[in-house]
Amino acid sequence: MLSVLRREFSSNPSLKLEQEVARKISKTLLNSGAESLQMMPSLLSSLNSQTVQLVLSNHTLTAETCLDFFYFVKKNYQKPDLRAYITMISKLYRSRKPDKLQKCQKFDEMRNLFNCVAVDGDLRVPVTVIASLVEDACSESKCNRDKFMEKFFDILFRVYADNKMFGEALEVFEHMAKKGLHLDERSCLIYLLALRRGGQVDSCLRFFRRMVDLDVEVTVYSLTILLDGLCKRGEVEVGRKLMEEAAAKGVKANVVTYNAFIEGYFKRLDLGGVKEILKLMEKEGVASNVVTYTLLIHGYSNMGKVEEAQRVFDEMREKRIEADVYVYTSIISCNCRSGKVKRALALFDEMTDKGLIPNAHTYGALIHGVCKAGQMEAAQMLVNEMQSKGIDLNPVIFNTLIDGYCESGMVDEALRLQFVMEKKGLESDVFAYNSIASGLCKLNRIDEAKGLLFAMVERGVSPNTMSFTTSIDIYCKEGNFVEAKRVFREMEEKGNVPNIITYNALIDGYSKRGNMKEAHKLKNELENRGLIPDVYTFTSLIHGECIDGKVDKALKLFNEMPHRGLVPNVVTYTAMISGLSKVGKSLEAFKLYDEMKEKGITPDDTAYSLLVGSLHSANV
Repeated sequence: MLSVLRREFSSNPSLKLEQEVARKISKTLLNSGAESLQMMPSLLSSLNSQTVQLVLSNHTLTAETCLDFFYFVKKNYQKPDLRAYITMISKLYRSRKPDKLQKCQKFDEMRNLFNCVAVDGDLRVPVTVIASLVEDACSESKCNRDKFMEKFFDILFRVYADNKMFGEALEVFEHMAKKGLHLDERSCLIYLLALRRGGQVDSCLRFFRRMVDLDVEVTVYSLTILLDGLCKRGEVEVGRKLMEEAAAKGVKANVVTYNAFIEGYFKRLDLGGVKEILKLMEKEGVASNVVTYTLLIHGYSNMGKVEEAQRVFDEMREKRIEADVYVYTSIISCNCRSGKVKRALALFDEMTDKGLIPNAHTYGALIHGVCKAGQMEAAQMLVNEMQSKGIDLNPVIFNTLIDGYCESGMVDEALRLQFVMEKKGLESDVFAYNSIASGLCKLNRIDEAKGLLFAMVERGVSPNTMSFTTSIDIYCKEGNFVEAKRVFREMEEKGNVPNIITYNALIDGYSKRGNMKEAHKLKNELENRGLIPDVYTFTSLIHGECIDGKVDKALKLFNEMPHRGLVPNVVTYTAMISGLSKVGKSLEAFKLYDEMKEKGITPDDTAYSLLVGSLHSANV
């Protein structure tokens, strides 16, 4: 380009002026640096993109000096054009040690310039235009064209990927492939990772296939990024096929790859798949690491396989693989979920004895366990301990405590905790409101429960299925079935699907009021929706039929329960005994009482009183 300018120099006055201005600026930069240009407003008044280009192309100026000038112009006068950016990048690329720009600093400066090119909409042009400008920069600087082109487009590809500009990045990649430029596997890895983090698994798969087609080196790292995305999306079969294809080409899966499959199979609740992967790991000689064990313990725990989770934990210790805080948290959580709080506390002590520091998740799991066991004093002690270690309560722990207090009948303590939570700037969510409303209902503080649910909606918290169900239950207990049905309709209109608990609230309400026709209609409706009646459903209907004096219908329902795999509880037996006693069927009532005891169900005082009452009635 400079040679063209020189030819036209004598015949073009404007070029002559630009050349003279560029010469004077260059001289000033050499003698006293970019800041001194502030004192030369008349010289800079003639500054334009061509002048900037001539200065940046001056071979007597170092990269450091040119960079100072570049940023001076950008800050004080005008935004450099794309050609200026590319020329500056070329200058930095060719700079050596005398320029005082160390390698790391030089790369950072280049990357910063590339980033500006990528994100500035005014500089965005097709890759072919960029390529043409890069060709010009190579000609002017007489640098190694192919080497510079490869480096330039490789960095541009990475920068586009980092900025989630996937279309532009792919355009650069295809340009490089077309021109025969070397495609760096590490850069492809960055692009795959960016796609994966952006949730674009399909694009990830297409790009990986393209890499294979172009014979770009594929390593286990790029393979694993793709497989992890597929497994998290549940496409483990596609992933397995890809893993087999890669193995045939010499790319062997590592422990991280297999861990992705273990997590994927657990997400699908596919224990068979998990076992297949573990066998494959053993066959290929790939040893499990701490992440593998964490996934196994967590996965088995979520599926309620407590003994299996414990077996994996024991195996890990036998193999002398040191458990970290995440492993301990998983096994502690597993024991808490299964009600083995004492064991969970022992594991917690073991963990701290090893010098491992519990985190919020560890404390959260333990607090959940003791709350579930109704040990609220122990929960408070754990809260005090975690706070003393600088770990503050998060919304999940607040909700766990609120629910624990409500389940223990300590609703006022739950309300106090809600106030503390909100004073800390944490908004109560629907879970907190539901727990407190349910707790108030259990204490028959119905008006407070209704007021709380109204306040929740007013504060912009959207009710969920449980919120609507609680409201329906309140109205049913009040005998206000018109309002209960209205809430039921509203619930469906807002996209909340009624569950078995919702139907049970309505069935129980109608049964207790003697409207068995509506109660049975609701039972049929829930079954038509694919829901399965549970013990509570049958108990409510049995109770209702007994209230209505239709003991034969109640007995029919009672005898139907075992055929449905349902085991009557103490409330079911008591309702049936009550019905039989009221119609004078003492022998049948006593028979049920004995049956209940034989099945290990402890009768309450109500059942005994009913039996005594039935004998008294019979004697009368």
